Formats: sequence, C-alpha cells, structure tokens
Amino acid sequence: MLNTRFLALLGITFSAALMRLVPHPPNVTPIAAIALFGGVYFATKRTAFLVPLAAMYLSDLALGFFVYDFGWFHWFMPFVYASFVVTVCLGSLIRHRLTPLTVGGAALIGSVLFFIVTNFGVWLVGNFYPKTVTGLVSCYVAAIPFFRNTLVGDAAYTLMLFGGFALAQRYLPVLREEPVRMPARICLR
Repeated sequence: MLNTRFLALLGITFSAALMRLVPHPPNVTPIAAIALFGGVYFATKRTAFLVPLAAMYLSDLALGFFVYDFGWFHWFMPFVYASFVVTVCLGSLIRHRLTPLTVGGAALIGSVLFFIVTNFGVWLVGNFYPKTVTGLVSCYVAAIPFFRNTLVGDAAYTLMLFGGFALAQRYLPVLREEPVRMPARICLR
C-alpha cells in the first residue's frame, strides 16, 4: 500500500519536473535537484532511480513533442541522463548525513558533473566543434555562461526541494521517516 510520505515525495518530484515546462533561462532547471532529492529520500534504490528518471523522461517527452519538436529522443539525452543517474547516486551517498553542507556540496558536485558530462557529449556527438583537444576546450569555454545558469538553477531548486520537504516534515509528522529499529540483542551466556 502506498503511504503518505511516498505519495508526497512522488508529488514533489513530478511537480518539480513540470517546472521544466515553464519558460526559464537556459539551464535554470530542477534536473540535478530532482536527482539528488530522489537519491536522498526514496526508500529503495530502485525507486530512487525510477521515480526521478520517469519524471525527467515525461517532462522530456512534453518538451520534445510540444516545445522543441525533437520527438521522444535527441542525440544529447544519453549524456544528460548519465549525469542524472550519477547525481541520484550522490544523493544515496549522503542520505544518512543530511546537513546543509552535504546537500549543498552534493548539489555543487552534481552541477559540475552535469557541465563536464553534457558538454563532453556536445563535443563528441555534435558537429559544432572539431574533434580535437582544442575543439573540446572551445566547447567547455563556450558553455561557461550556461554553467553559471546551471549553478543558479541547481542551488535554487535544491533549496526549494530539500528546504520545502524539511519544513513539511516538521509540521506534518506523517511525512517523517520511521527510524529503523534494530532487533534486541540476544545474549547467550
């Protein structure tokens, strides 16, 4: 049976993904924040990957068919999704050490990772830059303005998702995770 906490997490994740459909500056999106949030808060690894990836894919479908006219797939997607999956893993790594510093650090790492992986993909698969070291460097340099936007978007959405859920848990006890209880030790003498 689905519990209230799971339904709230599901709603938050899909609502954040819908924000990609609202007009925004380039790269100011909730992508990394959704991945990090999913890695931290969904109880099982399967759900931590599946729910954020499903939210991401559904928003990609809407963008592909109704906004950008690339359909259900574009050549750049594998690189975006690879960085997304690694960011879910980052969330899983910090899930038991949640502090503003660990969440902020993981969000920053996710932003840098997205920048490195996706721009490598632009260089590797696209026809914009020569397939040389100079072409790769040119690709990264040209992407710096987008990286600033990525940092802003990731910081804002991470703060909204994590801060909003922390506040919700504070005032709605039903959203708090039950502590894992260890079995009583059996002592044989």
